[in-house]
Amino acid sequence: MSVTIEKVRPEDAAALLDYLRQIGGESDNLTFGAEGLPVTVEEEEAFLQKQAAQTRGVMLLAWEDGEIVGDGHIEPFSRRMSHRAGLGITVRKRAWGLGIGTAIMERLIAHAREHRVEIIELQVRSDNVRAIRLYEKFGFVKIGHYPGFLKVNGVDVDCDLMNLYL
Repeated sequence: MSVTIEKVRPEDAAALLDYLRQIGGESDNLTFGAEGLPVTVEEEEAFLQKQAAQTRGVMLLAWEDGEIVGDGHIEPFSRRMSHRAGLGITVRKRAWGLGIGTAIMERLIAHAREHRVEIIELQVRSDNVRAIRLYEKFGFVKIGHYPGFLKVNGVDVDCDLMNLYL
């Protein structure tokens, strides 16, 4: 498997929206399902244009043979929270366990350090053991538990709040 990780470009919008629909249907670990995101390709292009232009935050795509197999982003907060950033990461189910999540996380954390982020935060389903292990491997610690954070098919799903202190 030859995977490359690159910064997102506006022209990736259609492929990214297709990827998000696919992964939304593969797992209930995300904040959306098979419907993907409720945006047009043009709206996503505009969003990605802003993502590509910012320096403190970054959005990365993992590609294999012209297909997105993973993505991740660091989104810094502003004003009095500018020392903090949110993190999100996904990997296509068929690529779980192949090191793609680790490679994306390494790049995201390096970017955060380079831009003087002090705390990276995320939310993860409390029962998503695979993701929690990845985050713990990088030093994330559980700082809280959020009952009913998600509602999947009418059922409350708890999430853990995790931070990485850089």
